[in-house]
Parts: sequence; C-alpha cells; structure tokens
Amino acid sequence: IAIMLASGFLLTRITKRLRLPDVTGYIISGVIIGPWCLKLIAPDFIEQMDFVTDLALAFIAFGVGKYFKLSALKANGKNMVILTLFEALIAGIFITTAMLLMGLSLSFSLLLGAIGCATAPASTIMTIRQYKAKGPFIDTILQVVALDDAVALIAFSVCAAFVQAGSKTGHISAGPIIFNISALALGVLSGILLSYAIHRGHSKDHSLVLACVCIMGVAGICSFMDVSPLLACMATGTAYINTSGNKHLFKQIDQFTPPLLVIFFVLSGMRLSIPSLAAAGMIGLVYFLVRIAGKYVGSTIGAIITNASSEIRRYFGLALIPQAGVSIGLAVLGQRMLPSDSGTLLSTI
Repeated sequence: IAIMLASGFLLTRITKRLRLPDVTGYIISGVIIGPWCLKLIAPDFIEQMDFVTDLALAFIAFGVGKYFKLSALKANGKNMVILTLFEALIAGIFITTAMLLMGLSLSFSLLLGAIGCATAPASTIMTIRQYKAKGPFIDTILQVVALDDAVALIAFSVCAAFVQAGSKTGHISAGPIIFNISALALGVLSGILLSYAIHRGHSKDHSLVLACVCIMGVAGICSFMDVSPLLACMATGTAYINTSGNKHLFKQIDQFTPPLLVIFFVLSGMRLSIPSLAAAGMIGLVYFLVRIAGKYVGSTIGAIITNASSEIRRYFGLALIPQAGVSIGLAVLGQRMLPSDSGTLLSTI
C-alpha cells in the first residue's frame, strides 16, 4: 500500500506540470508498478483488493447524494434537471446503439452506455477557475455537472440490475431487481438513522466514525446481496442531507478519503490489460467519438426544450466531454458482471 500511495503521489508531480488531472497520474503509476511493467505488486495482491473498489465507490456515491437536496433542486428549477437528463441519457443511448451495431452483446452495450453518461466535473471546474469565468453559462455548467454523475449512477444501477437479472438464468429474473430496490430502501433508512445519530451531540471524530460505519455497512450488505453499492450509498447521502440539512459531514469525509481514492485509482491502473489496448482500439475510438456526439446532441435538444440561450445551445455539449473517477469505478464494477473477455474490454475502454 505504501508503494501504491508513493507511486501515485510521485506521478502527480509530473501530471501537474502537464496540466493533467491527478487521476491520470494515479492510473499511469498503477500501470508502471503493475504486472505489465515493473511488477512491484504481486498479481495475488491485486486480486485480493476488490473490496477497495466497493469502499471507494461507496464514499463517492455518498458524496454525490448531497446534490439531491430537495430545496436546492427546487431552487435550480426543472430546467437544469431536464438539461441534465437529455445530455446524459442521449449520450448513453448513442453509445449503446453504436456498440450493438458493432456486434457487441446487449449486456456490454448497456453497461458501456451507462458509463458514458457520466461527466467528470474536475476538468471543467479547473478551466473555469483558471480563466475566472462567470455568467449564466458558467452557472448552468456548475449545476448540471453536479447532477450528471447522479444520473450516471442511477442509469448504471438500472442497467446492472437488468444485466444481473438476465445473466444467471438466461432470461429476466425479478430477484436482482428486488435486491436493488431493497438496497435503495436500506440506503434511505441508514441515511435517516445517521442524521439522528450524529445530531445527538457527538464529537467530529465520532461523527466521522459513525458515518464510516453507516457507509461501509451499507456497502457490505450490498456486496453480500451481490448488488452494486452505488445506488444505496447515494440514497444514504441523499437521505442524510435532506434530513439534517448539514454539509459539514461531507467535507469531513472529503478530507478522510483521499488515500483510499489514490489506492483505488492506482489499483485501476494495475488492472489495465496492456495487450487488450490493441483489441479495444477501434471500439474505444468509436466510443470516444459517439459519446461526444451524444453529449452535444443531447445538450442541444435539452437547451431547445428549456429555451436556453444560444450560447448554451451551441457550446454546452463541449463542456461535458471529460470523464474520470466515477466512470473508472463503474467500469471496474461492470467488469465483474461480464464474462472475462468482454469485462476486460469494458475496463480497458
């Protein structure tokens, strides 16, 4: 773990100079120390670290839940929600259709389409800060990218339930869908309980401990039920913010999770199959181009429906191209649900 953390940190010294996101440095460091280059980490260790993915995604999903504060959604208006749904879901539909036309399986196409819905806000926000940009266009971007990952998590969870329901029996079974609904209910209940527990006057340290118990507990139960922890943990965050109205806990968790997230992304780099890059080349290129087209078309349609300004109609889709953390996490989860070859292809893309 020390090697993973140190290599991730050292590579960011280079990526910062190149004005690339830290996530890029973490993944490259994983490739370098992994089984395809320096082999500093044994393959057995990599296989035993699956739980890190579930933990990292559980904390990411919990953080996304804060954007579903009902009062904030009402204040932002339905226009932001409409714009987000169109730009995210049309991109997913474009990708799924393109993958099916290329002869790939429905399960693979659905999962990759759901992953394509997500946008990484970090690159966009970094550019906004660099140029000190302000105005209605910027306000719209900030509101949409906050909701974007939440839409992607929901879309992925629905597609994952569909894939799991069909994979075990060859036809759609209600079992995994019921488990996902149960996990969602568990997330809501745990978020409400966490709110009441923290408001009993506990110290900051113990509040963080209780939050970890709650998030990790929900993720663990989801793992036991063989469902993704994403939707349940997002429901936990949503229930907590709406019950308590308090964002301090989210800031505390943001200070707690960086080492866990570094390990998660370095691990993603170690899992990257270098020989698969050649096989994934054409499919990856199609995914890249079709996703951009989907984001652009979807945001334009959404802007027309909501009577947005001409600037948003013309340029908004270009601000939604970056992908990073959530997408990588979803790809790792998707890899587990698919047969070995197609799972590796999904993760590599």
